[in-house]
Amino acid sequence: MKRLLGIGVAICVLLAAGADAAFIRTGNLILTADGGFNPRTLPQRAFAPIDFEAHADLRAVNGSVPPALQRVIVDFDRDGRLTTAGLPVCQPTQLEEATPAEARARCPRAIVGKGRVEAVVVPDGLGPVSTSSALTLFNGPRLDRKPTVILHARTTSPMAQNFVLTIPIARRAGEFRYRAVVDVPPIAGGRGALTHLDVDIGRRYRYRGSPRSYTSARCSDHVLRTHGRFTFADGTIIDGSVDKGCSVRR
Repeated sequence: MKRLLGIGVAICVLLAAGADAAFIRTGNLILTADGGFNPRTLPQRAFAPIDFEAHADLRAVNGSVPPALQRVIVDFDRDGRLTTAGLPVCQPTQLEEATPAEARARCPRAIVGKGRVEAVVVPDGLGPVSTSSALTLFNGPRLDRKPTVILHARTTSPMAQNFVLTIPIARRAGEFRYRAVVDVPPIAGGRGALTHLDVDIGRRYRYRGSPRSYTSARCSDHVLRTHGRFTFADGTIIDGSVDKGCSVRR
C-alpha cells in the first residue's frame, strides 16, 4: 500500500523556494531539505530577476540504501516567470557520452543551473559504494511548444552512466503557472538510490539589446508557493506545498 504524507515542504529539482531547513521522516525514509531565492524584496506587479538554490538529502533510518526516487512533479507559483526568448539552446544529442566538463564546454551559453548529485550503489556481491557527479541544467529545445530543461550528469563509480534528461515545463491555468515532471531513470540498473542533490538556478543574458533573466518573480500577495509530489520505489509518496514570504519593493 502506498504511504501518503502531506507536508509543508517541497524539494524543487528545477526551481526552489525554501528558506528554513525541513526534516521529514516517513517509515524508514528521512528527508532533509533547505533552499531559498534572492532577492526576497520584489516588485508587487512587475517581474524582477531572481536566483534559486536548493539542496536535499535522503537516507534510511536503519542505515540501509534508501528507496529510489522515481518521479518528481513540481508546480510553481503564478508570481514566478520563466523567460527563454533569445536564450541559446542545447540539444540533448550534444551531451550524450559527455563528461560534466565536456557538457558545459559544448553549451556554455545555454547553462541555466549548476549543482551536484550523489547516490549510493550496491553492486552484486559487494557493499554499498558512493558515487557523485556535477549536475548541469541547460535551456533545451521546445517540445510540443513547451520550454524544456536538459539535465546532465555522469557517474563513474562503480560503472560509468550518463544521464541526459529532457524535462518539459508546461504552462498551467489556476493557482500555479508552471509544472515540471521528472521521471528519474534507474541508477546502476536499479541498484542505486539518490542520496543528495544541490542546485543553483539563474541566468542573466541580453536579447535584442535588453537585459533578460531566465527566472524572475513578483510579490503580488507577499507569498511565493511551490507544490511538490515525490514518488519512491517502495511506494512512499511525499506530497505538499511550501509558502515563503516576500517583501514588496518600495
